[in-house]
Amino acid sequence: MAWRKHKPEQIVTLLRQIEVGIGKREDHPQACKEAEIPVQSYYRWRKEYGGLKLDQAKRLKELEKENTKLKGWWRSCRWGEAN
Repeated sequence: MAWRKHKPEQIVTLLRQIEVGIGKREDHPQACKEAEIPVQSYYRWRKEYGGLKLDQAKRLKELEKENTKLKGWWRSCRWGEAN
């Protein structure tokens, strides 16, 4: 399977698609195969995006990105004061 980056909205949609498949009495590997994702990705995404809606997943990623920027800014400020 080729590696590709999924957006949070796509991940939530895929998780819902797999849950529907499981509801139709498919097992996890079969439902993941139909969604074209590895089973390990399903479990990792379910852990991170479990009960989120589309807008909540998008907001989560935005906050994580902003947090990374702020950490970099804080690190640069701290190192700037030491010199």
